[in-house]
Amino acid sequence: MKQFDIKRPEFSPYGFTCESWTPTRMTRPDRHNEIELNLMMAGSLTYLLGGQRTTIETGRLGMFWAAIPHQIVEFQGDAPYFVVTLPLGEFLRAGLNPTLVQRILQGELLTDMAQVGSDERMFRRWEQDLQSNEPVLERAAQLEVQARLLRFARGMTTTAVTSSAMVLSRADKLACYIAQNYQLPLTSQSIAAAIGLHPNYAMDLFRRTFGTTITAFVVQHRISHAQRLLVTTHDAILNIALASGFQSLSRFNEAFKSTCRCSPRDYRKAHQPADASQPSSTR
Repeated sequence: MKQFDIKRPEFSPYGFTCESWTPTRMTRPDRHNEIELNLMMAGSLTYLLGGQRTTIETGRLGMFWAAIPHQIVEFQGDAPYFVVTLPLGEFLRAGLNPTLVQRILQGELLTDMAQVGSDERMFRRWEQDLQSNEPVLERAAQLEVQARLLRFARGMTTTAVTSSAMVLSRADKLACYIAQNYQLPLTSQSIAAAIGLHPNYAMDLFRRTFGTTITAFVVQHRISHAQRLLVTTHDAILNIALASGFQSLSRFNEAFKSTCRCSPRDYRKAHQPADASQPSSTR
């Protein structure tokens, strides 16, 4: 049974997997460039995803883009749950409803409104298939996951699953403010002031709650925004840098390479659909 490893490198890929996980509160956000499916067989999971609290209830299949900072901050029950990770490129090539794709890449956690009784059986089979190391079974699991996603698009929620801001802690409010304003010029001081906190207290509270700094959290959001634009548009890289909140191309390139271990241009080549024609862009 797996649990989140706080020592795992950020953006370290999981690959195509289906595994049983034990629910646990995460002391820092995780990020990996895959689509994640969660199936709760009992209890519930509450994520802080992109600065918003979102909950997956028993029997519901939830889906989100895991490149966006996500962190389990609360859970009910200790029953294991299933996690499927699907590389972003495979997700984009699956021929899914464009509305679903855009909502996922814009940072929503979507849930299937219909409880599918066969989900648990399918997830258990995928887990066994992927542990077998047999290419035929892995291919079968890939096709079945794609089919499940096609059905998911028919029954997905029409709005994001977001709880009321009234239940947010001061740390959550800091995270929400960043999620809503990361494209603006932000400083720790301006973020703290917006929530009515002293900057030193805000920075300490944020680090203790989420295991990262306010500055690093801002950069995470900006990089996630840039990743989405690199994959889904042909905009010039300079324009993407500015649209994501970076004040210069050099700072964007530095932050992107540090986080993703490749240049923005190489990331775009690796993750855009193969049939996408791309004009030249400023590096």
